[in-house]
Amino acid sequence: MLRLMDIVIPLFDNFEPLDAIGPYEILGYVPGATVRFVTAEPGLVRDALGSLPVHVPTGYAAVERCDVLLIPGGGSFQAMVADSGFLDWVRRMHAGTRFTTSVCTGALVLGAAGLLNGLTATTHWAATADLESYGAVYSSERVVTQGRVITAAGVSSGIDMAVRLAALLTDEVTAQAIQLYTEYDPQPPFDTGSVAKAPAEVLERARTLG
Repeated sequence: MLRLMDIVIPLFDNFEPLDAIGPYEILGYVPGATVRFVTAEPGLVRDALGSLPVHVPTGYAAVERCDVLLIPGGGSFQAMVADSGFLDWVRRMHAGTRFTTSVCTGALVLGAAGLLNGLTATTHWAATADLESYGAVYSSERVVTQGRVITAAGVSSGIDMAVRLAALLTDEVTAQAIQLYTEYDPQPPFDTGSVAKAPAEVLERARTLG
């Protein structure tokens, strides 16, 4: 009998939409998995771009355990880090998860909860110093796996992480089938998707976007 898997994604105001929705799209197809969003107080949560309000019916305090915890980034990490009750909850969830994961600046939340000290991890390239301030060793890899802690770099890398996570939760054929079904076959028009590849003028312009 297939065991049900509970995947929980906390959303706070100013969350980066693709950080959460990208992995949700992939993980929602994992057989036996339920993906649900939680927040501080049930109600409307607004994204960083301002046009994707999400009604979240469940407060994080109502969740006692989960198989996968996925922390998205965006400006929402600031509210998460400032919420000591939420950080305590993250620690409790981590104690029982199969995998604890983050996308983008969501890694800073794991760091603030004390879960990255001494581990190699990744985050958005603009937040590397913040990540290292929590005792993590920054890696420029798109996805970093350290035991059951998995961190993804900026925004779109959450999709890569979710496909890899799908393989760990099921098997590689299932993960590849999800990748095919969602037609995740990136062919970007420009080769400037990392700091190592971007010209100085592109990097400077990118710094104005956040």
